[in-house]
Amino acid sequence: MNKARMEAVIVIGDPMFGALRTQLLQIINNRRLPAIWAMREYVLAGGLMSYGADFDDLFRRAAIYVDKILKGAKPADLPVEQPTKFELVINLKTAKQIGLTIPPNVLARADRVITGSTKYLTSRRHIGLWDV
Repeated sequence: MNKARMEAVIVIGDPMFGALRTQLLQIINNRRLPAIWAMREYVLAGGLMSYGADFDDLFRRAAIYVDKILKGAKPADLPVEQPTKFELVINLKTAKQIGLTIPPNVLARADRVITGSTKYLTSRRHIGLWDV
C-alpha cells in the first residue's frame, strides 16, 4: 500500500482479513488512509468506519428459523432471506488520528459513533459501553 497511489481503502468481509485484522488496521491507520470495513468489529478495533449487515439482527432472525424447524417445518420449505437491516458505524477517535473530519450530515446518519478509547459510544439505538 503506497500512500502516493491510494487515497482510501475498502475492505470486504473475508475470513482472511479477519485473521489479519490487527496488521491491516495498523498498516492502514499508519498511512492515514480512510478505510471502510464490512463489519463493525473492525471499527471497534480501531478502523475508521463500517457499513454492512447488522449481525445482531441476522442472529435474531436465524433463531426464528431454528424455532420453526424445531416445531416441524422442513428447511427446504423455508424461504431464503437476505439481510434487510444495515448499520453505519464511525470511529471518531480514528478519524482524528488520521486527520479526517467526518461531515455532520454523515455523523447524523450513523447508527453508532465511537467517541473514545474506552469503547463508549453514542447511538440512535443505544448509549453506553459497547460490550466487545
